[in-house]
Amino acid sequence: MTAGRPAEASGTAGPAPAADPVAGPARAGASGAAGPACAGDASGAAGPARAAAPAAGPARAAGASGAAGPARAAGASGAAGPARAAHASGAAGLAAAAGRPGAPGGTSRLPGRSLLRIGPVSLLIRRRATLVAAVLTALLLLAVVLSLSLGTPYVAPADVLRALSGAGTSYDLVVLDLRLPRVVLAAVAGAAFGVAGTLIQSVARNPLASPDVIGITQGAGLAATVALTSGAAAVLVAPSALVGGLLAAVLLFALGARHGLAAQRFVLAGVAVAFAFRALTEVVMLTADPIDGLRAQIWLIGTLAGKGWTEAAWIAGTLAVLLPVLAWAGWALNSTALDDDTARGVGLRPVARRIGLAGTGVLVAAMVTAQVGAVDFVALVAPQLARRLVRAERPPLVCAALLGALLLVLADLAGRRLFAPTQLPAGVLTAAIGGPYLIFLLLRGRRRSS
Repeated sequence: MTAGRPAEASGTAGPAPAADPVAGPARAGASGAAGPACAGDASGAAGPARAAAPAAGPARAAGASGAAGPARAAGASGAAGPARAAHASGAAGLAAAAGRPGAPGGTSRLPGRSLLRIGPVSLLIRRRATLVAAVLTALLLLAVVLSLSLGTPYVAPADVLRALSGAGTSYDLVVLDLRLPRVVLAAVAGAAFGVAGTLIQSVARNPLASPDVIGITQGAGLAATVALTSGAAAVLVAPSALVGGLLAAVLLFALGARHGLAAQRFVLAGVAVAFAFRALTEVVMLTADPIDGLRAQIWLIGTLAGKGWTEAAWIAGTLAVLLPVLAWAGWALNSTALDDDTARGVGLRPVARRIGLAGTGVLVAAMVTAQVGAVDFVALVAPQLARRLVRAERPPLVCAALLGALLLVLADLAGRRLFAPTQLPAGVLTAAIGGPYLIFLLLRGRRRSS
């Protein structure tokens, strides 16, 4: 008889009993009839099930102790166990998040970031990126003062600051009319190169992609060489270079736009365009008058000599017009690391974003190259150095612009003073920086692969 009673009791816990709407785990907590919990009931059953009576299984322990287990939640309310448990755990999770020290008001903070509120606008900023930008700004101002001070004649930094403040000194002509236009041009052009390199490298997902690698600089150089060697007026050189850079960009997009402007195809198409335009430039220079060829060669190296407010105004005006686009680009760069399927899964349009970012980058690169010549390696070096300083997964736009400005100001200062009275073009010094940087990338890549 004792053997029959457990069977009778357990027989009430079929898979879907008609008399009781509570199913599965919920029934185990409500009636104590099913599975291991039922075996531990006061039925006189022997063996392992009876041994479980003093210390019941998970479901019975939940029923006896009043803890919030799934079976207990179901048995108390008659509702489904998982739903009740999810509700309880969700409320507990929100309460825990609200009570967490790093999450005031229930909003958890991301590591290394802070939320800046300006009226109705909220901005999520990186603390390290902000610190690096502040340091680069201070170094840029120091480099500007040094560039205005060093030279013949030497101007004391205090006199430089007085001249800039309008207090009036005997060096106003030297500081404000002779040196300041060139220094401002170097800073603006370097910032533009940094912006262009950041956008192009982010789209290409390649640290070696830059305007001087993907053919934009070579297209502008070919058009400028044709203008310089054909007897065209000097005022037509910059517009011709701009048109040449934009034509190179059109050709680049035509060759690389298949498969949604894929990163590898984009870079390979750019390298092909660069080699083609460089070969055509050499042909034009070899067939030109030697004096005109020398002028074209100096332009191709990149120099700031003889240039000033006009060129700086064109570059600064381009950046000002594109400022809303650049603000969007700084936000859109966050998604460039995502593959296309993931980006579409979160509601983004990856191909349109890549075209917009790359188009903005090549437009800025074509404009700055048309004004100051083919100053190589600034757009290549600045984004990656900024990324390493910030320790980010992608080049930061603002820090890359500041670092590009700092590099070109220092390169122009070194070109003016290292071999004085002979002045070297700024492009020679930037190439001297870019060569070791490429060697560093090569050695670092081999170390990673090994």
